[in-house]
Amino acid sequence: MEELIAQHYRSIIESVGENPNREGLLDTPMRAAKATLALTQGYNQTLEEVTNNAIFESEMDEMVVVQDIEFYSQCEHHLLPFIGKAHIAYIPDGKVLGLSKFARIVDMYARRLQIQENLTKQIAEAVKEVTQCRGVGVVLEAKHMCMMMRGVQKQNSSMTTSMMLGLFRKSQATRTEFLKLISKS
Repeated sequence: MEELIAQHYRSIIESVGENPNREGLLDTPMRAAKATLALTQGYNQTLEEVTNNAIFESEMDEMVVVQDIEFYSQCEHHLLPFIGKAHIAYIPDGKVLGLSKFARIVDMYARRLQIQENLTKQIAEAVKEVTQCRGVGVVLEAKHMCMMMRGVQKQNSSMTTSMMLGLFRKSQATRTEFLKLISKS
């Protein structure tokens, strides 16, 4: 797979008018291929693998919030990065998820080609599936290189998306509590 991707990168380098045999570019196709495979490793992971049975019995029945989980992904429209932070809350129903598993869930889905809206939904549905909780809230904030480097070139633009399931969708008070807890002001 690496070699095939490297061949395509070599063709891209030639197509833009560069010499892939130039000293600085000699190893670039293979480095780019390895980077591409690392940045899309989420396709080779499953929810079961990344959570690794880290579900624990707990009497906790109030909101749990994990915030500022850094992530990077690539937009499926331009193959350019978007970089941001994920904030996740859930209300357990007899089970809690190991703390690091939230970051692993975010990374697994972020390391696929996609749009932020879908990433937000995938994370929320995965947390709900794994924990069988009473509700989940997910907010993603990100800066998109496709907005900053090309097209309209707006350097200070950012995008916020949210997905609320269960009690977070049904109860305005629950939703408000979550949004207040992650608010920076």
